[in-house]
Amino acid sequence: MTPHVAYLRLSHFRSHKRTRLDLDGRPVALFGPNGAGKTNLMEAVSFLSPGRGLRRATAEEVIRRPEAIGWKIRATLAGPGLGHEIELSAEPDTPRATRIDGKTAPQTALARLIRIVWLVPAQDRLWIEGADGRRRFLDRMTMSFLPDHADDVLTYEKAMRERNRLLRDEVRDPAWYRALEGQMAEAGAAITANRLDVLARLQIAQEGADTAFPSAGLSLEGETGPRDAPGLAEALADGRGRDMAAGRTLTGPHRADLGAVYLAKDVPARQCSTGEQKALLISLVLANARGLRTETGAAPLILLDEVAAHLDANRRAALFDEICTLEAQAWMTGTGPELFAELGQRAQHFAVHETDGISEVTAP
Repeated sequence: MTPHVAYLRLSHFRSHKRTRLDLDGRPVALFGPNGAGKTNLMEAVSFLSPGRGLRRATAEEVIRRPEAIGWKIRATLAGPGLGHEIELSAEPDTPRATRIDGKTAPQTALARLIRIVWLVPAQDRLWIEGADGRRRFLDRMTMSFLPDHADDVLTYEKAMRERNRLLRDEVRDPAWYRALEGQMAEAGAAITANRLDVLARLQIAQEGADTAFPSAGLSLEGETGPRDAPGLAEALADGRGRDMAAGRTLTGPHRADLGAVYLAKDVPARQCSTGEQKALLISLVLANARGLRTETGAAPLILLDEVAAHLDANRRAALFDEICTLEAQAWMTGTGPELFAELGQRAQHFAVHETDGISEVTAP
C-alpha cells in the first residue's frame, strides 16, 4: 500500500469546525459547490509538509472565525514503513506547532515522512507571471526528492535576510559579512546542485512515459551566480557595493528561474495557449510522482484542486488512469460528482457542503 493519510481530523480550521475522514489509500474525490470548503480541506492536507501550504497562508490566517480559538490538524500516516501520528496546531498570535508521534518536531521533519506535491488554480499563470512562483514550484518538487533541500533553503534565506539588513544599514565592515556570505555560499551551492539534480530526474521521468500529457524541456535560468560555494562566496563579496546601492542581494539561487519548453512544438511555455500551459503543469506533477515512485517505490500524495474542470472527458479519464497506475492517494476537487465518474470505485468520494458558515463532509 502506498504511503497515505489514513485518518484526518480538523478542528476550527478555516470553515471546518469539526471534520473527520477515515481513508483507505485510494484517491480522494471531493465535490460540492464553490465556497463549500473543499480547498480548505486540501489545504489542511498540504500542511502535512513543510512550509505554508498550498495557499501560502500564515498560521493566523487559517484560524476559524468568529471563534478565533486556534486550530488543530490531526493525521495518521500509513503505508510501508509508516505509522506516524501528526499533530499541527496554532493558537492566536502564536506560530504553528508540529508534533510527530507525540514529540515536538521542526516543520522540516515532515518532509522525511511523506512527500506531497500539488497543483492549484493560482498556478495556472505560473509560466507568464514572476519567477517567484516558478522557483517555489521547482523547490517543492526538489524537496519531494531531496527532503534536506528544505533545510538548505531555510539556512540560505535566514543568512540572506541578515545580509540584506546590513546592506540597508550601509554597514561597510567586511567582518560583518564574511560569516553570513559563507553560510549563503555553502547553502546556495547545495540549493543549485539540488535543483539541477531534480531537473535531470524529471527529464528522465518524462522520457518514454505512457502519458496523455505533453513533455517539457526544463532548465535553470536567472542570475544565480557561480554554482560552487567558493565562487559564490567571492561573487557575494565582490558585489557588496552594488548590493548596498540596491538594498538587497542581487546574485544567488534566490534569483533563479525555471525555464520550460513545450517539446512537441518547441515553444516556450510562456508562449503556449492557456490549455497547453495547464497540460504542461499537470505533466510535471505526474512526472514528479513517477520519478518518486521509481526511486523510492512509493508515489507522493498528489493534491489537484479544481483540475477536473479544466480537462475534457478523455483527458480527465487519462489523468485518473495515470493516478491509479501510480497507486497514489491523489486528493481532487470539483463542483459535481460527474467530474469523477470515470474513477468509479477506484476512489473514495465525499460530498462537501456548507451550512451557516460551517463545512460538512459526507460520503454519498
